[in-house]
Amino acid sequence: MTTSTAVPVLNRAALYRVWVRTVTVAEFLGFVVPACAGALLADADAAVALPVILAAGAVEGAVLGAGQAAVLRWALPRFPWRRWVAVTAGAAVVAYLIGMSPSTFAGVWQSWPVAVTAPLALILGVALLCSIGFAQWTVLRRLTAHAGWWITVSAVAWLAGLAVFLLVTMPLWHPAASPPTPAGGSPSAPLPGSPGWRCSCSSPCRSGTQDRR
Repeated sequence: MTTSTAVPVLNRAALYRVWVRTVTVAEFLGFVVPACAGALLADADAAVALPVILAAGAVEGAVLGAGQAAVLRWALPRFPWRRWVAVTAGAAVVAYLIGMSPSTFAGVWQSWPVAVTAPLALILGVALLCSIGFAQWTVLRRLTAHAGWWITVSAVAWLAGLAVFLLVTMPLWHPAASPPTPAGGSPSAPLPGSPGWRCSCSSPCRSGTQDRR
């Protein structure tokens, strides 16, 4: 059995700079689709808006995943970019569904006791934060050791992106308007459908040699 060693073309610092630029652009371009869909369907029935927003979220996830994969291929030769794009798009749909559920199904859960809704909100919040990171981990774990950190970093970066979003948008909000959300999301869960925000802030896989068998 032979083992080949692949050396990244870019060093760690250069890889990080390319990652930030590329993934930020990819997320911005991908987010245009659900942002426009949310604006156009702001007054539409949930039965119409939900499937359209979920489809738009899949497009956002695919564009984001493609941007990430374009950079990760420098650090992980023979990187399975098609699978990466697919799992990212699928996880984006899950994140949008979780984020939109509070408003879409408000008539169902609003009568529930706090003892039920509070733990449920916590579970859904954690699931949303970890959705894309977990999906991408299923790819990374086959390529590099200690890939589990990707889930944590993605979740933390999501929180950082959410904080920045709220710092920018909350001063612009006024009582007559709906609370700021990025694209047709739930007012009770700001920034519910943009998992890419956190990924655009997270750093790529560590550079270094990778053993291939």
